[in-house]
Amino acid sequence: MMTANSRQYKALVSSDWNECLAPCGPFDFISFTHPELKSDLERIFKQYTGNLISLGKAAKQIEKLLPGAITEEHMDAYLDTSFVTYTGVVDLIEWCLGKDILLMINTTGMIGYFQRAFAKGLLPKVPVLSAHPMVRFSNRETDPLQIYDLFEIQDKSKNTRAVADRFNIPGERIILMGDSGGDGPHFDWGAGIGAHLIGSMTKPSLAAYCQTRGISMDLRFGLSYTEGDQKDPKQEMQIDFRDLSSIIDELLFH
Repeated sequence: MMTANSRQYKALVSSDWNECLAPCGPFDFISFTHPELKSDLERIFKQYTGNLISLGKAAKQIEKLLPGAITEEHMDAYLDTSFVTYTGVVDLIEWCLGKDILLMINTTGMIGYFQRAFAKGLLPKVPVLSAHPMVRFSNRETDPLQIYDLFEIQDKSKNTRAVADRFNIPGERIILMGDSGGDGPHFDWGAGIGAHLIGSMTKPSLAAYCQTRGISMDLRFGLSYTEGDQKDPKQEMQIDFRDLSSIIDELLFH
């Protein structure tokens, strides 16, 4: 049986999820279950994606707010009514896997969200997931073959590096994707090893992070927001992520 460790991959795409491949936020399932917490969760999300507080501090604040554990039933109820990706993302994931490109979801979102999404067949099973363990359910056969815990923003880089080292993938065969300042340290690390950097639905916080550190993105895909802009969900959903396949191919192999 072919496993993530025995399969040979030609390249690696390590991508954020929330507001990068999907229009949802990492705590939306909590707001769905406990709508009274929505404003507090939005505040915490903006603080850590803007690099104002650490992810660890954000997680502690959220744990204090929660009146009880998030169960599989809670997560399933949320996914059944609210699961969504940007247009073409599922096709893009399948294209990468079909081209022997290891697509790794590397996110501050929760492991349990992805466990249930994979179990319900909402997403193709990716080989590797890097996500926060604050919400995690018992292991299932539908889980990714390798799951890395992500406790702090800096763990995105650490986990991408671990995967690249495991499969002997050089920097020029790595693409990092992100949308906000929370992806800044990941991009900073990637720039240092010669990885390709793609901003997706790029927020001012990521643009500012890169500008102050002299980091050049190879591409801004989809909408690119400036300070003061309001998010445009309708226009975001007009962006077809299948268009990224030819760009990824060009960056990695030409």
